[in-house]
Amino acid sequence: MAKPSLYLPRAFFARDPRYVALELLGKTLVLNDERGQRCATIVETEAYLGPQDQAAHSRRGITDRTRLMFGPAGYAYIYLIYGLHHCMNIVSGVEGDGTAVLLRAAQWASPLEGPSLSGPGRLCKGLDIDKAYNGADACSPTLHLLDAPALAPEQIHIGPRIGVDYAGDWATAPLRYAIAQHPQVSVKPGKTAAKRSAKGLKRPV
Repeated sequence: MAKPSLYLPRAFFARDPRYVALELLGKTLVLNDERGQRCATIVETEAYLGPQDQAAHSRRGITDRTRLMFGPAGYAYIYLIYGLHHCMNIVSGVEGDGTAVLLRAAQWASPLEGPSLSGPGRLCKGLDIDKAYNGADACSPTLHLLDAPALAPEQIHIGPRIGVDYAGDWATAPLRYAIAQHPQVSVKPGKTAAKRSAKGLKRPV
């Protein structure tokens, strides 16, 4: 097991979720529980920017479902879509912001380790992530992310999030981040609009 000093610290997540989403690319998600250890490298993320973001669950304020999003950074927020598929987010930003980063796709640490992790539902299914992880500390031995060198800007594509057509202008906001040309990215090049390179991207503040 990796030493705690290699875990991404809580301060990593306590920042603008756009910056967190960008820098999570290439980091390794690790789970340790009774089902064993599972490791996968994050290759696609989405940022959700709080109550003003019409695609974010937190747009309706604090509810029983979204209370975690308004809590401290570095905790898992797990929810079901269509009553079938779990999705995993890491709460980001300052406590009270209601912001988070969705983990959209990953690559097994070993190519022979398991099924595709392309898409947030497949990621959770493949890694055995369910509601038991809702509220879990993502800076702990049971659940954490390992640091890795930052990717070069030309290795990253930025585009609109997936499945948020209901969100008005927010549907086209460039808040999805992916490793360019990675086979596990859930939406391949040419299948989404407004995609661009991360080269020249300014750090969100």
